[in-house]
Amino acid sequence: MKRLDRHIGSHVVWGTALALFVLMALFTLTEFVDDLDSVGRGEYTLMRAFQHLALKMPGLAFELFPIAALIGSLLGLGLLAGNLELMVIRAAGVSSMRITGSVMKAAGLLMVIVMLIGELVVPSSERLAEQLKSLSVSKKVKRKAGEGFWMRDGSSFINVRRELPGDEMADVYVYEFDGQRRLRVATRAQRAHYHVGQWILEDLRQSLIDEQHVRRRRIDNAEWTSVVEPGLVDVITVAPESLSVLGLYKYLGYLRDNNLSTKRYELAMWSKLVAPFATGVMIFLSIPLVLGRLGSVGIGQRLLVGIMVGMSFYVMQQVAAQSGIVYGLTPLLSAVAPTLLFFGVGTGLMRALR
Repeated sequence: MKRLDRHIGSHVVWGTALALFVLMALFTLTEFVDDLDSVGRGEYTLMRAFQHLALKMPGLAFELFPIAALIGSLLGLGLLAGNLELMVIRAAGVSSMRITGSVMKAAGLLMVIVMLIGELVVPSSERLAEQLKSLSVSKKVKRKAGEGFWMRDGSSFINVRRELPGDEMADVYVYEFDGQRRLRVATRAQRAHYHVGQWILEDLRQSLIDEQHVRRRRIDNAEWTSVVEPGLVDVITVAPESLSVLGLYKYLGYLRDNNLSTKRYELAMWSKLVAPFATGVMIFLSIPLVLGRLGSVGIGQRLLVGIMVGMSFYVMQQVAAQSGIVYGLTPLLSAVAPTLLFFGVGTGLMRALR
């Protein structure tokens, strides 16, 4: 039976790899054409556009993996059905459930691969892609909403205009409020770098505000202890969907400690956790489709069905995510609902085969 598992599993894995390669070729071409608008700005050359595209590919692969798994397993199992191998296997007394077990073992391998891509490769590659393009185009990390990005640290609010490579920031503004929400200290640092658990602020201009006076002073260097760490800054400057589960978990703790909205990041975290299972569900769904009516049709029809079902799943994921944010639904429900729905469809089709 191990030989049977390897034979069926190899068709699923290679079919998924082929489908992923084709899908990525199509989507990367579109991404590259869009990116050409930035070529020639600053130091962003054609070579750097290719480098940027290469760094974006792991994230694209992670996003497309469930669809590729469905199409690939339909093609792989369809090839076995077209060669009458599945018919022979079933005629030899191998049940549909045993074939399902062989397929799902391959699915388990692919689920591990997609999890590793999402956790170990995508966060660093997306961050490097953002830095490469931003530094090449404007010699600084891209600003958020035109005025850098904002963070909260207890009763203080921090505005970072520029994030630089190597755990450094520039144009850092810190606004400190008292218990009555009155501004007491306003600080601007030309530059900041992280060293041994704290920030070193350089070339400070500070305004000390009380009920009657505003005193100004300049300081060459000062130590600044804050919950804001380089890893937290990386989270803020990269889209939530591109972060690791651990990075999202840490940032959620920061948001909760400061009474800030967490829904978008909760949704991103649950979506990352669900993604490997979505890949398994897509492969599971392909089994009754091939063992049923699609077993006797041509490769073109199987490919069409795979694309239609895969795109339906993708659209449902996007709709569920946006609906969850707009209508305040539980992030876990928004992330899990499409996968559970397609798992239910697959289970129903499997029962119909019996």
